[in-house]
Amino acid sequence: MARTTGSDGEKTEAAVREAAVGLIARLGYEAMSMRLLAAEVGVQAAALYRYFPTKEDLLFTLMREHMEGLLKAWDAARPAGADPVARLAAYVENHIAFHIARRSATHVSNMELRSLSHDRLTLILKQRTAYEKELRAILRDGAENGVFAIDDIGLTAMALIQMMTGVIVWFRPGERLSIGEVTTSYLSMTMRLVGATISQGTARPSGRARDVVAL
Repeated sequence: MARTTGSDGEKTEAAVREAAVGLIARLGYEAMSMRLLAAEVGVQAAALYRYFPTKEDLLFTLMREHMEGLLKAWDAARPAGADPVARLAAYVENHIAFHIARRSATHVSNMELRSLSHDRLTLILKQRTAYEKELRAILRDGAENGVFAIDDIGLTAMALIQMMTGVIVWFRPGERLSIGEVTTSYLSMTMRLVGATISQGTARPSGRARDVVAL
């Protein structure tokens, strides 16, 4: 990473967050020291505490902002007045696009929950629950209207989120499948899982999903 010594506070703080995500994803939260982070950014270790008084403050900020970004992205991607199939397709597209664009941040957000204090963990879990409720509402709407055939809405929602988030483990840009092809395949799997059919038009990743990547 380029050294940022001498830059203004806002740029330095952004550099700290970016470097922290990369280091925590690579080394783990416990192994990443503030001294190591300072060296990565190119500042004195004492300077980090202007922005984040403790290492946990930094981790919590990264996790909170990741979830806030995901919720905001879904708010922007949610199709108004659409049927359950179209809403589910939009949810899948947005989820995959958002997480592929933020592979390291997603890894940190999922793997380091154990490193948060109880109160902060509770806040992050509330955000995650709010996001999952959006999916459960779509599934419930589809089931109640006979569009989906689902035995357990909660279990199905958890299975779908795990499946979609798992794409970051194996997907690499430039390999056999493009993001669009991966999304189309995951849309097909999702619709089969909920007992629905998906039209050819719906199966194509929308421009909306591509826009979300740049959030």
